[in-house]
Amino acid sequence: MGAVASGVLSHGGQVTGIIPEFLVDMEATRHSLGQLDELIITPDMHTRKHTMFERADAFVALPGGIGTLEEIVEIMTWGQLGRHEKPMVFANINGFWDPMMELIRHMTEEGFVHTAHRVQPLVIGKIADIIPAIREHAAETVGSRDGEEDVIAKL
Repeated sequence: MGAVASGVLSHGGQVTGIIPEFLVDMEATRHSLGQLDELIITPDMHTRKHTMFERADAFVALPGGIGTLEEIVEIMTWGQLGRHEKPMVFANINGFWDPMMELIRHMTEEGFVHTAHRVQPLVIGKIADIIPAIREHAAETVGSRDGEEDVIAKL
């Protein structure tokens, strides 16, 4: 979810990058951005996050900094408020997100995470396991809803 790494991976392996104009030259080169299958340049961060939210079927937070943390927390907040049921994944490489998972447990135990059942991110230790875990989650949670095969196929 970081500025450069943010994108929407579609089925067929194509990647759409979504970046606000002011970060184009700061976070990435125009050449590297040109390597994407599709590039969406937004006027600001708010529009970028909204666009990512609309186009994504799942959210994956790789190890990152404050921006990554802010973005995944916002997605978790929207999940807690019932705005989506999309999978939320912490790529917990070398235990990077362990302190965050402990904080979420602590907030839940203290009663500050109401509807905790909606804030159940997948915590995956290996990159290779992320897509299979999202597919499995989609198969389990979509259940009898229309479009289950479409969601799974996109992943």
